[in-house]
Amino acid sequence: MRQILKVASVVSMALWLNACGAEKEPVKGQQTAPATEVGIIPVKTASQELTTVLPGRSVAYLEAEVRPQVSGIILKRSFTEGGYVKKGQSLYQIDPATYKASVQSAEAALANADASLQSATATYQRYQKLLKTDFISKEDFDTAEAAYKQAKATVLTAKAALNTAKINLEYTEVRAPISGHVGKSSVTPGALVTANQTTALATIQQLDPINVDIVQSSTQMLQLKSSLKAGQLKAADNAKVKLMLEDGSQYSHEGTLKFSEVSVDESTGSVTMRAEFPNPEGLLLPGMYVRAVLSTGIDPNAILVPQKAISRNSKGQAVAMVVNPQNQVEARIVTTAEVIGNQWRITSGLNAGDKLIVEGLQKIRPGAPVTPKELSNQQ
Repeated sequence: MRQILKVASVVSMALWLNACGAEKEPVKGQQTAPATEVGIIPVKTASQELTTVLPGRSVAYLEAEVRPQVSGIILKRSFTEGGYVKKGQSLYQIDPATYKASVQSAEAALANADASLQSATATYQRYQKLLKTDFISKEDFDTAEAAYKQAKATVLTAKAALNTAKINLEYTEVRAPISGHVGKSSVTPGALVTANQTTALATIQQLDPINVDIVQSSTQMLQLKSSLKAGQLKAADNAKVKLMLEDGSQYSHEGTLKFSEVSVDESTGSVTMRAEFPNPEGLLLPGMYVRAVLSTGIDPNAILVPQKAISRNSKGQAVAMVVNPQNQVEARIVTTAEVIGNQWRITSGLNAGDKLIVEGLQKIRPGAPVTPKELSNQQ
């Protein structure tokens, strides 16, 4: 019996020791996990020029619609449609026959008026001398003086009529009012045109330089002015503008901002600005859609961080992970502005000197211990 009790005691002791060992094993599993190594960059501030991209359309620098100033039949057209014409170049010839006749008639009227004036002048001068000797009455002298003045007025009228006739004759040759590229002609030889008709014979456009009308919303304009007034931004010194073409390529020439409208378009709530661009290759054509890149100001203390370092939480807020002084992960809600290159500009939530995590983000969570390793050349 004693032997059986001894065996039972040994078995009980063995089971108790195994149970104690099983309780100690989980304690080993509950040890603090090793700190995760993450790549960080120190947050820095720097002066940064800010730009905005706005829609725009190209507009001819000068545009003139060619219209006849006298009526008549078109005899010939003297230009090639789509070609380049110079100011003063003949474009159309209107039949001048009737206008030449008007000039000849006006010249004859002037000659007749000159003859009448000579006769009236001689009579007036003779009566001036006779009036002193009392050989003529004062009434006769007054009549002679009136005839003399009337003859002078008739000459002036005849000269004006002749000048008008010559001008109309010159207008039979329709000339280019400006230099530029001329479009298609709306008439052909043999067509009847009338003075100052509403339909233009052709349109001439000067395309070098060329204007670009840029549209900015009044909300953007107010935000920019508010930032400048609050000192968050400094005004840029230059008014240079760059263009992005419809195919996504960048236009090779820089333009200059010329002016901004002083009123807001009620239908669109936008303000129109105009920039001038050189166009020696003729690449820009009127009506072409472009995107203008304008300098809106300078942020003297801009914080730029790589886009991959910013994520979004379930509320859609931008979140950055930083390493706190205890080498633990801390989540920061940040405010992002525009994208510059492949970086976000941060307006709040980060400060100079913060250790921003840019690598190893998939392996960490807020509060976890980490080993920061500073990276170089990260953007």
